[in-house]
Amino acid sequence: MFCSKAQKRISYVVFAIYLLLLVWLILFKFSTSFHDLAHIRNINLIPFGDSAVINGRISFGEILWNVLVFIPLGVYICIFKQDWAFVKKAVPCFLLSLLFEIIQYVFAIGASDITDIIGNTLGGIIGIAVFALFRRFFREKCITIINSIGLTVEVLAVFMLGILLVANR
Repeated sequence: MFCSKAQKRISYVVFAIYLLLLVWLILFKFSTSFHDLAHIRNINLIPFGDSAVINGRISFGEILWNVLVFIPLGVYICIFKQDWAFVKKAVPCFLLSLLFEIIQYVFAIGASDITDIIGNTLGGIIGIAVFALFRRFFREKCITIINSIGLTVEVLAVFMLGILLVANR
């Protein structure tokens, strides 16, 4: 568990920033205006179907990004709910991904795709495994190391997004 209240607070802050960036990425595609969003209401229920195929080949890049952006979710679920069983940790990854796809469909702000749900859920499961490895190798320093990595990545991401926003004005 947490070594101190400060460590717990830092974990919540890093997780909250991650969630804000995740929402901005998935729902708003890093757009700063609702008018810039593509108004698409499309749904694909065939895994690795048309939406994942570009020029007759499966686009593994987009699938990989979907996996990568959900790894921290699995890690932080483990930090906050270490006593939960594996399946109970994986379910929120699936449900958050499903919620994002439903919101995209309802508000016509992106294509809803089962492949995204699969990739996102897989990312969360990988995050669960990553936490287990960190816990095994770093023991009581595990959460501190994860928070340090998370905060570093978030600072870099916010800095790069700031540069992009300034450059595109």
